[in-house]
Amino acid sequence: MKLKIASILLLALVSSAQAQMSPLGLWQSIDDGNGQPKAEILIVQDANGGLTGKVERSLLTTPNPEPNCTLCTDDRKGQPKIGMEIIRGGKQTDGKEVWEGGKILDPENGKEYSLRLTPIEGGRKLEVRGFIGVPLLGRTQVWNRIR
Repeated sequence: MKLKIASILLLALVSSAQAQMSPLGLWQSIDDGNGQPKAEILIVQDANGGLTGKVERSLLTTPNPEPNCTLCTDDRKGQPKIGMEIIRGGKQTDGKEVWEGGKILDPENGKEYSLRLTPIEGGRKLEVRGFIGVPLLGRTQVWNRIR
């Protein structure tokens, strides 16, 4: 009986650790300019097995002078940044803890970039890479897991 309980606990711990090595969850994005928390982003799996990420709330201490995405050029044009879907698509690369193939929108400039997500530090942080063409041409942010 003790062996069975220990096995169940071990399986639960392993499953929990594996769940953490995923981009799914609630993340705190960090401002590139001042290093301060900027927003909370919720990343979930969509019906097709890809990723979708929405801005849940702003963490800015001063109100954003432009609350809508006026520079967006697609269906998000003029839409509020809070609640906006900024991550679309992306699936796990076979045999790796990397999610690629999706797009990420920067609502501050309205531009969409190719996306690579890599959980790091045991899943406590998420390396978010947006790039044009090849991954060398872009920028990387590190987001902090909230849950």
